[in-house]
Amino acid sequence: MRIETRAFGPLQANAYLVWDDPERAVLVDPGDEPERLLAWVRGSGARPEAVLLTHAHFDHVGAVRAVVEAHDLPVLLHPAARPVYERAAAAAMRWGLFIDPPPTAALLDLAEGPLAYGPGFEVRHLPGHCPGHVAFYQAGAEAVFAGDLLFAGGVGRWDLPGANLDDLKRSIRRLFELPEATRVYPGHGPATTLAAERRSNPFVQDWLG
Repeated sequence: MRIETRAFGPLQANAYLVWDDPERAVLVDPGDEPERLLAWVRGSGARPEAVLLTHAHFDHVGAVRAVVEAHDLPVLLHPAARPVYERAAAAAMRWGLFIDPPPTAALLDLAEGPLAYGPGFEVRHLPGHCPGHVAFYQAGAEAVFAGDLLFAGGVGRWDLPGANLDDLKRSIRRLFELPEATRVYPGHGPATTLAAERRSNPFVQDWLG
């Protein structure tokens, strides 16, 4: 499985292009800087067949409209995240930022279980940072695209609207049911592994016991 990563926007949110077959790539969390992001996609040689969203905070959906208009793609999102998605542009403005409102017509609902798009992902619903947060796990590659659930040395914020600390703790515990060699591709910052976070992440150590 091939994975390309770029960070976009003032909050440096990670976007990922992932594929086994370049004709069936997926684009995970296209967050901002639409022109730069589209140039990256063109230069990759991959042809995305869908946009996958781990969650709908504005820094992860700011380039969705441009991608959909350029490539005529479906956007896969957990239904519990739709209200956040629909308010993303307004939320960005409260931070003094501007994004194009992400389109609703292209939305398809994500559910737990195997995903028909991309390289054999399994969808896991892992709320806590925000409603409808999911992760995309690929067992063969031992890779998980974890959004803002887990970072190198940290976890997602639980002080935002719709966040819930108890749910976040449960989701972290569920994430760590995956093999410890699993490589974690987070919504911000560098990739890590579950094993490394179990050893050194103070939140994980406290919440896993």
